[in-house]
Amino acid sequence: MVQLSTEKVVPFRDSKLSKTEQIAEMFDGIAPRYDFMNHFLSLGIDRGWRRKALQRLEASHPATILDIATGTGDLAILAARMLQPQRITGVDISHGMLELGREKVKKAGLEKRISLEEGDSAHLPFPDGSFDAVTSAFGVRNFEHLEAGLSEMARILKPGGRAVILEFTSPTIFPFKQFFHLYFRYITPSIGKWIARSKEAYSYLPASVKAFPQGEAMNAIIKRNGFFQATCTPLTLGICSIYCAVK
Repeated sequence: MVQLSTEKVVPFRDSKLSKTEQIAEMFDGIAPRYDFMNHFLSLGIDRGWRRKALQRLEASHPATILDIATGTGDLAILAARMLQPQRITGVDISHGMLELGREKVKKAGLEKRISLEEGDSAHLPFPDGSFDAVTSAFGVRNFEHLEAGLSEMARILKPGGRAVILEFTSPTIFPFKQFFHLYFRYITPSIGKWIARSKEAYSYLPASVKAFPQGEAMNAIIKRNGFFQATCTPLTLGICSIYCAVK
């Protein structure tokens, strides 16, 4: 069982900014190197994780999708290609990430189907029941108010709409658990400082994963915020998990 921290984990401990503001500042700073770091640190496995997550929506054929914490748009672009929806809207709090995302969307020739805009997960600027599906890859962990963000996901979904959340988790299998802890806790921040020029961002990463509810604990939180049939599927020995739920 994962022991959760009662202390709010933030990127910059001495900052007086809110977690939301700190997260935006952090991602603005690492935006130019974010995609490379994702693929480098995961040895490219993150691409497969996103594909597996989106496969959970193939049977429901969503026409409209909201991608929360869309970042540079990787999941939104992959969803457009895999699921062929009519419209995908991506929201994020980082202006720097969105600017790069818009460039990627344009390069992919998907401007007519994907729009990226600034938005806070706790206060989504969309009417009730606006979307058939909602997705998020490695972003829910950064919500300042987790339950408010999940409740907003449920609010903007149509009845029967599906939520798919891809998020890091902590492996529990020996000896992979110990190896992963050493890699995540000590090696990742050093690589982050060297390549992304932000030790804070990649020290925040393992700390935020450790403090985040996982497995059945996360399922319980999802279900009390507007969803049912919440499931958790671990990937790659538990490095990350896919959470699926229905409104």
